[in-house]
Amino acid sequence: MPGARGAGAQGSCEALCRTLVSQNGLQRETADISQSVLYTSLMGLLLVTDNEKEQLSLGNGRVGLRNVGNTCFLNAVVQCLSHTRGLRDYCLLRSYRHERFSKEEAKLMEAFSQVLSGLWDVNEGGAVVNARHFYTMFKEVVPYFTGYSQQDAQEFLRFLLDKLHTEINRRPNVRRTEKEIEQKYARFRLSEEAAAMWKKHLERDDSRIVDLFSGQLRSSLHCSVCSHYSNTFDVFCDLSLPIPKRSSSAEVTLRECLDLFSQEEKLDKENSPMCERCNRHTECTKRLSIQRFPQVIVMHLNRFTTSRWSISKSTVHVSFPRTNLDLGPYGPADCGPVLYDLYAICNHAGTVNMGHYTACCLDEKGWCFYNDCSVTPVSENQLQTNQAYVLFYQRSNSTTTIRK
Repeated sequence: MPGARGAGAQGSCEALCRTLVSQNGLQRETADISQSVLYTSLMGLLLVTDNEKEQLSLGNGRVGLRNVGNTCFLNAVVQCLSHTRGLRDYCLLRSYRHERFSKEEAKLMEAFSQVLSGLWDVNEGGAVVNARHFYTMFKEVVPYFTGYSQQDAQEFLRFLLDKLHTEINRRPNVRRTEKEIEQKYARFRLSEEAAAMWKKHLERDDSRIVDLFSGQLRSSLHCSVCSHYSNTFDVFCDLSLPIPKRSSSAEVTLRECLDLFSQEEKLDKENSPMCERCNRHTECTKRLSIQRFPQVIVMHLNRFTTSRWSISKSTVHVSFPRTNLDLGPYGPADCGPVLYDLYAICNHAGTVNMGHYTACCLDEKGWCFYNDCSVTPVSENQLQTNQAYVLFYQRSNSTTTIRK
Protein backbone atom coordinates (compact mmCIF):
# COMPACT_ATOMS: atom_id res chain seq x y z
CA MET A 1 0.00 0.00 0.00
CA PRO A 2 1.17 3.55 -0.55
CA GLY A 3 2.93 5.32 2.24
CA ALA A 4 1.32 7.99 4.40
CA ARG A 5 2.35 11.61 4.53
CA GLY A 6 2.84 13.53 7.74
CA ALA A 7 0.26 16.28 8.24
CA GLY A 8 2.91 18.97 8.60
CA ALA A 9 4.85 17.88 5.54
CA GLN A 10 1.68 17.68 3.49
CA GLY A 11 0.59 21.18 4.46
CA SER A 12 3.95 22.81 3.83
CA CYS A 13 4.53 21.00 0.55
CA GLU A 14 1.07 21.79 -0.78
CA ALA A 15 1.37 25.43 0.24
CA LEU A 16 4.70 25.82 -1.57
CA CYS A 17 3.52 23.96 -4.67
CA ARG A 18 0.33 26.00 -4.94
CA THR A 19 2.39 29.18 -4.62
CA LEU A 20 4.76 28.09 -7.37
CA VAL A 21 2.00 27.16 -9.78
CA SER A 22 -0.07 30.24 -9.05
CA GLN A 23 -0.17 33.17 -11.42
CA ASN A 24 2.36 35.06 -9.37
CA GLY A 25 4.73 32.11 -9.10
CA LEU A 26 4.97 31.19 -12.78
CA GLN A 27 4.71 33.28 -15.91
CA ARG A 28 1.52 32.50 -17.76
CA GLU A 29 3.43 32.23 -21.04
CA THR A 30 4.68 28.83 -19.84
CA ALA A 31 1.22 27.55 -19.03
CA ASP A 32 1.17 25.07 -21.90
CA ILE A 33 2.90 22.76 -19.43
CA SER A 34 0.16 20.98 -17.50
CA GLN A 35 -0.28 22.30 -13.97
CA SER A 36 -0.60 18.72 -12.76
CA VAL A 37 2.86 17.94 -14.17
CA LEU A 38 4.36 20.86 -12.27
CA TYR A 39 2.43 20.15 -9.10
CA THR A 40 3.14 16.42 -9.07
CA SER A 41 6.83 16.93 -9.86
CA LEU A 42 7.27 19.56 -7.14
CA MET A 43 5.45 17.45 -4.56
CA GLY A 44 7.67 14.51 -5.45
CA LEU A 45 10.87 16.52 -5.10
CA LEU A 46 9.82 17.95 -1.76
CA LEU A 47 8.70 14.64 -0.32
CA VAL A 48 11.76 12.66 -1.36
CA THR A 49 13.66 14.03 1.63
CA ASP A 50 10.75 13.54 4.02
CA ASN A 51 11.81 10.81 6.48
CA GLU A 52 8.21 10.18 7.44
CA LYS A 53 7.26 9.11 3.90
CA GLU A 54 7.20 5.35 3.41
CA GLN A 55 8.30 3.75 0.17
CA LEU A 56 5.72 2.35 -2.24
CA SER A 57 5.91 -1.43 -1.96
CA LEU A 58 4.80 -3.33 -5.06
CA GLY A 59 4.10 -6.92 -5.87
CA ASN A 60 4.85 -8.31 -9.31
CA GLY A 61 1.45 -7.29 -10.70
CA ARG A 62 0.80 -10.74 -12.09
CA VAL A 63 -2.66 -11.07 -10.56
CA GLY A 64 -5.86 -11.98 -12.39
CA LEU A 65 -9.29 -10.34 -12.38
CA ARG A 66 -12.47 -12.28 -11.77
CA ASN A 67 -15.06 -12.22 -14.55
CA VAL A 68 -18.29 -11.05 -12.90
CA GLY A 69 -20.55 -11.48 -15.93
CA ASN A 70 -19.16 -10.85 -19.42
CA THR A 71 -16.61 -8.39 -18.00
CA CYS A 72 -13.62 -9.65 -19.96
CA PHE A 73 -13.60 -6.29 -21.81
CA LEU A 74 -13.19 -4.52 -18.47
CA ASN A 75 -10.57 -6.95 -17.18
CA ALA A 76 -8.40 -6.64 -20.29
CA VAL A 77 -8.46 -2.82 -20.29
CA VAL A 78 -7.81 -2.57 -16.55
CA GLN A 79 -4.76 -4.84 -16.88
CA CYS A 80 -3.38 -2.61 -19.64
CA LEU A 81 -3.96 0.53 -17.56
CA SER A 82 -2.52 -1.22 -14.53
CA HIS A 83 0.77 -1.56 -16.42
CA THR A 84 0.79 2.12 -17.36
CA ARG A 85 3.28 3.03 -14.68
CA GLY A 86 2.55 6.76 -14.60
CA LEU A 87 -1.12 6.03 -13.89
CA ARG A 88 -0.49 3.04 -11.64
CA ASP A 89 1.78 4.90 -9.23
CA TYR A 90 -0.50 7.91 -9.22
CA CYS A 91 -3.42 5.70 -8.16
CA LEU A 92 -1.50 3.63 -5.61
CA LEU A 93 -0.15 6.76 -3.93
CA ARG A 94 -3.67 8.29 -3.99
CA SER A 95 -2.04 11.47 -5.32
CA TYR A 96 -5.39 12.74 -6.61
CA ARG A 97 -6.54 13.29 -3.03
CA HIS A 98 -3.98 16.08 -2.68
CA GLU A 99 -4.13 17.44 -6.23
CA ARG A 100 -7.84 17.86 -6.93
CA PHE A 101 -9.23 21.37 -6.81
CA SER A 102 -12.80 20.08 -6.97
CA LYS A 103 -14.49 19.40 -3.63
CA GLU A 104 -16.46 16.51 -5.07
CA GLU A 105 -15.42 13.05 -3.98
CA ALA A 106 -13.61 11.03 -6.64
CA LYS A 107 -15.66 7.87 -6.12
CA LEU A 108 -14.81 6.12 -9.39
CA MET A 109 -11.10 6.95 -9.05
CA GLU A 110 -11.15 5.55 -5.51
CA ALA A 111 -12.75 2.33 -6.73
CA PHE A 112 -10.33 2.07 -9.66
CA SER A 113 -7.35 2.70 -7.37
CA GLN A 114 -8.59 -0.01 -5.01
CA VAL A 115 -8.55 -2.52 -7.89
CA LEU A 116 -4.98 -1.53 -8.77
CA SER A 117 -3.99 -1.83 -5.11
CA GLY A 118 -5.17 -5.44 -5.19
CA LEU A 119 -3.34 -6.16 -8.44
CA TRP A 120 -0.05 -4.79 -7.08
CA ASP A 121 -0.38 -5.85 -3.44
CA VAL A 122 2.96 -7.27 -2.37
CA ASN A 123 1.17 -9.83 -0.16
CA GLU A 124 -1.38 -11.13 -2.65
CA GLY A 125 0.84 -13.83 -4.14
CA GLY A 126 -1.24 -14.76 -7.17
CA ALA A 127 -4.71 -14.22 -5.70
CA VAL A 128 -7.54 -13.07 -7.94
CA VAL A 129 -9.02 -9.57 -7.58
CA ASN A 130 -12.77 -8.99 -7.78
CA ALA A 131 -13.56 -5.69 -9.53
CA ARG A 132 -17.35 -5.88 -8.99
CA HIS A 133 -17.50 -2.72 -6.85
CA PHE A 134 -15.53 -0.74 -9.42
CA TYR A 135 -17.77 -1.99 -12.23
CA THR A 136 -20.87 -1.10 -10.23
CA MET A 137 -19.54 2.41 -9.68
CA PHE A 138 -18.70 2.73 -13.37
CA LYS A 139 -22.20 1.70 -14.47
CA GLU A 140 -23.67 4.34 -12.18
CA VAL A 141 -21.86 7.11 -14.07
CA VAL A 142 -22.14 5.42 -17.50
CA PRO A 143 -25.51 3.59 -17.62
CA TYR A 144 -24.76 2.57 -21.22
CA PHE A 145 -22.73 -0.32 -19.81
CA THR A 146 -25.58 -1.66 -17.64
CA GLY A 147 -26.48 -5.29 -18.26
CA TYR A 148 -24.53 -8.42 -19.08
CA SER A 149 -24.12 -8.14 -22.85
CA GLN A 150 -20.66 -8.11 -24.42
CA GLN A 151 -19.24 -4.56 -24.53
CA ASP A 152 -16.49 -3.05 -26.65
CA ALA A 153 -13.14 -2.64 -24.90
CA GLN A 154 -12.15 0.51 -26.77
CA GLU A 155 -15.45 2.22 -25.95
CA PHE A 156 -15.02 1.25 -22.31
CA LEU A 157 -11.50 2.67 -22.29
CA ARG A 158 -12.68 6.00 -23.71
CA PHE A 159 -15.54 6.31 -21.22
CA LEU A 160 -13.33 5.29 -18.30
CA LEU A 161 -10.54 7.77 -19.03
CA ASP A 162 -13.09 10.54 -19.57
CA LYS A 163 -14.87 9.87 -16.25
CA LEU A 164 -11.63 9.53 -14.29
CA HIS A 165 -10.42 12.81 -15.78
CA THR A 166 -13.67 14.55 -14.86
CA GLU A 167 -13.32 13.49 -11.22
CA ILE A 168 -9.71 14.64 -10.84
CA ASN A 169 -9.82 17.65 -13.15
CA ARG A 170 -8.07 20.55 -11.48
CA ARG A 171 -10.13 23.09 -13.39
CA PRO A 172 -13.70 21.82 -13.18
CA ASN A 173 -15.32 25.27 -13.32
CA VAL A 174 -13.38 26.81 -16.23
CA ARG A 175 -15.16 26.61 -19.57
CA ARG A 176 -14.66 28.45 -22.87
CA THR A 177 -16.14 27.72 -26.26
CA GLU A 178 -13.92 26.62 -29.11
CA LYS A 179 -15.39 29.40 -31.28
CA GLU A 180 -14.08 32.07 -28.90
CA ILE A 181 -10.63 30.50 -28.93
CA GLU A 182 -10.46 30.25 -32.71
CA GLN A 183 -11.47 33.90 -33.13
CA LYS A 184 -8.87 35.07 -30.65
CA TYR A 185 -5.96 33.22 -32.26
CA ALA A 186 -7.02 33.18 -35.90
CA ARG A 187 -4.09 35.32 -37.06
CA PHE A 188 -1.38 33.29 -35.32
CA ARG A 189 1.11 31.15 -37.18
CA LEU A 190 0.33 27.44 -37.27
CA SER A 191 2.58 26.43 -34.37
CA GLU A 192 1.45 29.41 -32.29
CA GLU A 193 -2.21 28.67 -32.97
CA ALA A 194 -1.73 25.02 -31.98
CA ALA A 195 0.11 26.01 -28.79
CA ALA A 196 -2.59 28.55 -27.93
CA MET A 197 -5.32 25.96 -28.43
CA TRP A 198 -3.45 23.48 -26.25
CA LYS A 199 -2.92 26.10 -23.55
CA LYS A 200 -6.64 26.89 -23.51
CA HIS A 201 -7.41 23.19 -23.28
CA LEU A 202 -5.21 22.88 -20.19
CA GLU A 203 -6.98 25.85 -18.65
CA ARG A 204 -10.21 23.84 -18.84
CA ASP A 205 -8.98 20.27 -18.53
CA ASP A 206 -5.91 19.45 -16.43
CA SER A 207 -5.40 16.05 -14.82
CA ARG A 208 -3.08 13.08 -14.68
CA ILE A 209 -5.13 11.52 -17.47
CA VAL A 210 -4.33 14.52 -19.67
CA ASP A 211 -0.64 14.36 -18.69
CA LEU A 212 -0.35 10.79 -19.88
CA PHE A 213 -2.89 10.13 -22.63
CA SER A 214 -3.87 13.40 -24.29
CA GLY A 215 -2.37 14.53 -27.59
CA GLN A 216 -3.37 17.01 -30.26
CA LEU A 217 -4.50 16.24 -33.80
CA ARG A 218 -4.24 18.69 -36.68
CA SER A 219 -6.82 18.57 -39.46
CA SER A 220 -5.65 20.49 -42.54
CA LEU A 221 -8.09 21.50 -45.29
CA HIS A 222 -6.93 22.67 -48.73
CA CYS A 223 -9.53 24.33 -50.95
CA SER A 224 -9.26 23.20 -54.58
CA VAL A 225 -10.79 26.48 -55.82
CA CYS A 226 -8.80 29.20 -54.07
CA SER A 227 -5.94 27.05 -52.63
CA HIS A 228 -6.65 28.38 -49.13
CA TYR A 229 -5.34 26.29 -46.22
CA SER A 230 -7.21 26.13 -42.92
CA ASN A 231 -6.39 24.13 -39.81
CA THR A 232 -8.33 22.86 -36.84
CA PHE A 233 -6.89 21.25 -33.71
CA ASP A 234 -8.55 18.55 -31.63
CA VAL A 235 -7.50 16.76 -28.48
CA PHE A 236 -7.35 12.95 -28.62
CA CYS A 237 -6.78 10.17 -26.10
CA ASP A 238 -6.52 7.40 -28.69
CA LEU A 239 -6.18 7.00 -32.44
CA SER A 240 -8.66 4.79 -34.25
CA LEU A 241 -6.75 3.41 -37.22
CA PRO A 242 -8.35 1.94 -40.36
CA ILE A 243 -7.03 -1.40 -41.58
CA PRO A 244 -6.24 -1.67 -45.30
CA LYS A 245 -8.53 -4.15 -47.02
CA ARG A 246 -6.74 -7.42 -47.63
CA SER A 247 -7.68 -11.07 -47.65
CA SER A 248 -7.77 -12.73 -44.21
CA SER A 249 -4.57 -14.61 -45.03
CA ALA A 250 -2.64 -11.46 -45.95
CA GLU A 251 -0.66 -9.34 -43.55
CA VAL A 252 -0.48 -5.57 -43.14
CA THR A 253 1.77 -3.46 -40.95
CA LEU A 254 0.91 -0.88 -38.33
CA ARG A 255 2.71 1.69 -40.46
CA GLU A 256 0.32 0.96 -43.35
CA CYS A 257 -2.60 1.61 -40.98
CA LEU A 258 -1.00 4.90 -39.90
CA ASP A 259 -0.39 5.84 -43.54
CA LEU A 260 -4.04 5.19 -44.35
CA PHE A 261 -5.14 7.23 -41.33
CA SER A 262 -3.02 10.22 -42.35
CA GLN A 263 -3.38 10.06 -46.13
CA GLU A 264 -4.99 12.91 -48.05
CA GLU A 265 -8.74 12.53 -48.47
CA LYS A 266 -10.79 14.24 -51.18
CA LEU A 267 -14.06 15.84 -50.07
CA ASP A 268 -16.80 16.87 -52.50
CA LYS A 269 -18.98 19.95 -52.04
CA GLU A 270 -21.68 18.06 -50.17
CA ASN A 271 -19.27 16.70 -47.54
CA SER A 272 -16.81 19.57 -47.20
CA PRO A 273 -16.92 22.37 -44.61
CA MET A 274 -17.28 26.01 -45.60
CA CYS A 275 -14.15 27.50 -47.16
CA GLU A 276 -13.09 30.51 -45.09
CA ARG A 277 -11.96 32.45 -48.18
CA CYS A 278 -14.59 31.39 -50.75
CA ASN A 279 -17.32 31.58 -48.09
CA ARG A 280 -19.03 28.55 -49.61
CA HIS A 281 -18.75 24.79 -49.75
CA THR A 282 -16.11 23.74 -52.26
CA GLU A 283 -14.21 20.63 -53.21
CA CYS A 284 -11.17 20.26 -50.95
CA THR A 285 -8.67 17.79 -49.55
CA LYS A 286 -8.28 16.87 -45.90
CA ARG A 287 -5.26 15.45 -44.09
CA LEU A 288 -4.77 14.43 -40.45
CA SER A 289 -1.47 14.63 -38.58
CA ILE A 290 -0.30 14.56 -34.96
CA GLN A 291 0.51 18.06 -33.76
CA ARG A 292 1.39 17.16 -30.16
CA PHE A 293 2.49 13.69 -29.11
CA PRO A 294 1.21 12.21 -25.83
CA GLN A 295 3.36 10.34 -23.32
CA VAL A 296 1.21 7.24 -23.85
CA ILE A 297 -0.33 6.72 -27.26
CA VAL A 298 -3.22 4.28 -27.53
CA MET A 299 -3.90 2.95 -31.01
CA HIS A 300 -7.16 1.19 -31.77
CA LEU A 301 -7.14 -1.13 -34.77
CA ASN A 302 -10.61 -0.63 -36.20
CA ARG A 303 -11.48 -4.25 -36.91
CA PHE A 304 -15.25 -3.70 -36.78
CA THR A 305 -16.94 -2.05 -39.75
CA THR A 306 -20.62 -1.20 -40.00
CA SER A 307 -22.62 -1.44 -43.20
CA ARG A 308 -26.28 -0.66 -43.74
CA TRP A 309 -27.39 -4.13 -42.72
CA SER A 310 -24.64 -5.65 -40.57
CA ILE A 311 -21.40 -5.38 -38.61
CA SER A 312 -18.36 -7.35 -39.71
CA LYS A 313 -14.95 -7.99 -38.19
CA SER A 314 -11.61 -7.91 -39.97
CA THR A 315 -9.28 -10.78 -39.05
CA VAL A 316 -6.32 -9.43 -41.03
CA HIS A 317 -3.00 -9.88 -39.25
CA VAL A 318 -1.53 -6.45 -38.38
CA SER A 319 2.16 -6.62 -37.48
CA PHE A 320 3.53 -3.99 -35.10
CA PRO A 321 6.97 -3.15 -33.65
CA ARG A 322 7.67 -3.81 -29.97
CA THR A 323 10.26 -1.05 -29.68
CA ASN A 324 11.26 2.16 -31.45
CA LEU A 325 7.99 2.84 -33.24
CA ASP A 326 8.77 6.16 -34.94
CA LEU A 327 5.72 8.42 -35.21
CA GLY A 328 7.78 11.43 -36.30
CA PRO A 329 6.67 11.09 -39.96
CA TYR A 330 3.06 11.64 -38.80
CA GLY A 331 3.84 14.81 -36.85
CA PRO A 332 4.78 18.40 -37.72
CA ALA A 333 7.31 18.91 -40.50
CA ASP A 334 10.91 18.38 -39.40
CA CYS A 335 9.91 17.26 -35.90
CA GLY A 336 12.48 14.46 -36.04
CA PRO A 337 12.10 10.94 -34.63
CA VAL A 338 9.40 10.43 -31.99
CA LEU A 339 9.95 6.94 -30.59
CA TYR A 340 7.54 4.72 -28.68
CA ASP A 341 7.83 1.29 -27.04
CA LEU A 342 4.99 -1.21 -26.73
CA TYR A 343 3.99 -2.24 -23.20
CA ALA A 344 0.42 -3.59 -23.43
CA ILE A 345 -1.99 -5.15 -25.93
CA CYS A 346 -5.73 -5.69 -25.66
CA ASN A 347 -6.78 -8.64 -27.83
CA HIS A 348 -10.18 -9.64 -29.19
CA ALA A 349 -10.87 -13.23 -30.20
CA GLY A 350 -14.03 -14.50 -31.83
CA THR A 351 -16.75 -12.87 -33.89
CA VAL A 352 -18.88 -9.73 -33.64
CA ASN A 353 -21.57 -11.48 -31.59
CA MET A 354 -19.44 -13.92 -29.62
CA GLY A 355 -16.02 -12.67 -28.59
CA HIS A 356 -13.56 -12.63 -25.73
CA TYR A 357 -11.01 -10.03 -24.60
CA THR A 358 -7.58 -10.75 -23.16
CA ALA A 359 -4.45 -8.69 -22.53
CA CYS A 360 -0.70 -9.02 -22.88
CA CYS A 361 1.34 -6.71 -20.63
CA LEU A 362 5.02 -6.03 -20.08
CA ASP A 363 6.53 -5.93 -16.60
CA GLU A 364 10.00 -6.12 -15.11
CA LYS A 365 10.29 -9.85 -15.82
CA GLY A 366 8.87 -9.86 -19.33
CA TRP A 367 5.50 -10.31 -21.02
CA CYS A 368 2.45 -11.92 -19.38
CA PHE A 369 -0.89 -13.08 -20.80
CA TYR A 370 -3.97 -12.02 -18.82
CA ASN A 371 -7.14 -14.03 -19.41
CA ASP A 372 -9.51 -12.99 -16.62
CA CYS A 373 -8.36 -15.07 -13.60
CA SER A 374 -5.57 -16.81 -15.50
CA VAL A 375 -2.12 -15.20 -15.71
CA THR A 376 0.67 -16.93 -17.64
CA PRO A 377 4.07 -15.82 -19.02
CA VAL A 378 4.20 -15.38 -22.78
CA SER A 379 7.12 -15.07 -25.16
CA GLU A 380 7.63 -12.05 -27.38
CA ASN A 381 7.09 -14.04 -30.56
CA GLN A 382 3.59 -14.94 -29.34
CA LEU A 383 2.46 -11.31 -29.21
CA GLN A 384 1.91 -10.92 -32.95
CA THR A 385 -1.56 -12.34 -33.68
CA ASN A 386 -4.57 -11.33 -35.74
CA GLN A 387 -6.42 -10.71 -32.46
CA ALA A 388 -4.56 -7.50 -31.55
CA TYR A 389 -7.21 -4.81 -31.04
CA VAL A 390 -5.83 -1.95 -28.90
CA LEU A 391 -2.08 -1.20 -28.65
CA PHE A 392 -0.53 0.78 -25.79
CA TYR A 393 2.78 2.51 -26.51
CA GLN A 394 4.94 4.54 -24.10
CA ARG A 395 7.14 7.32 -25.39
CA SER A 396 10.65 5.94 -24.97
CA ASN A 397 12.24 9.18 -23.82
CA SER A 398 9.50 9.76 -21.25
CA THR A 399 10.11 10.02 -17.51
CA THR A 400 7.17 7.68 -16.92
CA THR A 401 8.50 4.56 -18.62
CA ILE A 402 7.16 1.12 -17.84
CA ARG A 403 10.37 -0.03 -16.21
CA LYS A 404 10.47 0.08 -12.43
